[in-house]
Order: sequence, then C-alpha cells, then structure tokens
Amino acid sequence: MTRIRAARIAATAVVPAELALVVCLAAGVRLPGWALAATEALLVGVLLLEARVLHGLYAAERARGADRRAAGRAAVRAVVPVQVRRLVLHELRAVASLGRWAVRGRHGVRAGDLAAAYTGPQTAMMYGMLFVSVIETIGLALLIPWPTVHRIVLLLDVYGILLVLALHAACVTRPHVVRPDGSLRIRYGALFDLAVPADAVASVRVDRRYPEGRLVTLSEDGVLDLIVGSQTSVTLELNRPLPFTRPLGTTGETRTVRFHADDPRALVTALRGRPATSQGPS
Repeated sequence: MTRIRAARIAATAVVPAELALVVCLAAGVRLPGWALAATEALLVGVLLLEARVLHGLYAAERARGADRRAAGRAAVRAVVPVQVRRLVLHELRAVASLGRWAVRGRHGVRAGDLAAAYTGPQTAMMYGMLFVSVIETIGLALLIPWPTVHRIVLLLDVYGILLVLALHAACVTRPHVVRPDGSLRIRYGALFDLAVPADAVASVRVDRRYPEGRLVTLSEDGVLDLIVGSQTSVTLELNRPLPFTRPLGTTGETRTVRFHADDPRALVTALRGRPATSQGPS
C-alpha cells in the first residue's frame, strides 16, 4: 500500500506542472528550454515509478484469476489518478494529430459541415517557439560535453519540440464544426470539446473580446470563455445550461460561450441557417 500511495502522490504532483506547461504553450508563452526539460524529466521519472508499481499490481490481479484486460484496468485505476490519465490521453491524441495534419485531414468533419479554424492568433507564436526551441536544442548539443547528459537533454528537448508541434497540429485538425442541422461543436485541439445541440442555441453574434485568464475560464455568472491567443470573437447564448468538461476532467455548466473563430462571420452565418464555405486547415 505504501508503494501505491507513493505512486499516486507522485502522479498527482506532476499534474500542475504538466498542465501549466500545456496552458503556457496554448497561450503562446515562450518557456525556456530548461523549463520544458525539467517538466518532462519529472514526467518521465513519475512514469517509471508508475510502471514499476503497475507491474506489481497487474501480476497480483493475474494471480487472482483476472484476464489481461481486467487486470490492466484494475491496476491503472488503483495507481493513476484520473487527471493524469486525461493528460496522457490528451498528449497521445495531440501526437496522433501530426499524422492527420501531414495528410491535411480533419477530425470529426463530415460532408456538408462547416469547419471553422481558430488557430490564427496562435500560429505565429507557435512557430516562433518552435524556431527558438530548435536553436536552443542545437546550442545545447554543441555546449554539453558529457555524452550521457547530452543524450538525455537532447531527448527531452526533442520531445518538447514535438509537444509544441503536436498541440498546434491538434488545433488545426480539430476545428469547430457547424452541422447542417444547426448544431455546433466547439473545440480546442484535444483538450476541449463541447457539443451544442441546435435546439440549445438562443442567439449567436460576432463579438470580439480580449479576456484575461486561462484557456478555459468560467465566470461566476456562467459565462464560459475558451480563449485562443488572448481573444474570443464569437458569443453564443444558450436557452438552457449545458454541461462541459475541463481538460483535467472537472465539470461545469454554462449558458453563454465565448470562443474564437478565424472567420467569425462565416460561423455565425452558418449557425443562423445561411450558406457558408468550409475552411480548410492552415
């Protein structure tokens, strides 16, 4: 039990650091290379501890007669907090988006849908961070004289670069979607996904704002801001509260959603029932 408790504490402790990293990247905040490396090194250490404890629990479940799938699920639920499971799932989905981005594919977009991009405010910042990260990686590769440290730092730097690129790829390949029936899917990469039925839409308008706060911010009066590049451009009023799920699994309800679209007029027009042209990935 002591090992299980230690593994859960370690996994829970890494959540704030990993979430802060993802939020900073989403907001376009430039992080020094050592911060990316330290956060991911912490994550790797926790994963190694988790793997050791999980193996013991898995073996114990198998000894009790459980099949492989049931033993695996029981071990994961006993050790890994739901917040950590969601973070790992977000990162896996983001990395998977790189392949979809390479073939210019889009997730959850069908024929007749309007795909509304929202990456405009963050694209330049993301590419800027990638450029600086690559320069830092090359610089450290030339400056660090110890082969073992050099390989570890290089691996962490490459992973940090991959994470930045994957986060942007997830946003490009998972746009907002307006269905022909008037329903709406509001997203931010693999981190946020809110389905709005057509009969829940009271009104929608172009409304450019520059709010302060985290990626997903809920005010006391039930206004949900999904902020991209420190801005929103569409305000959606609902005729009933809708539940939503934050990136780490906590839930809430909202009656007003403010989010960003690169072409807010096309999205608003489509929701109001007039034809609009689908936007491709950038």
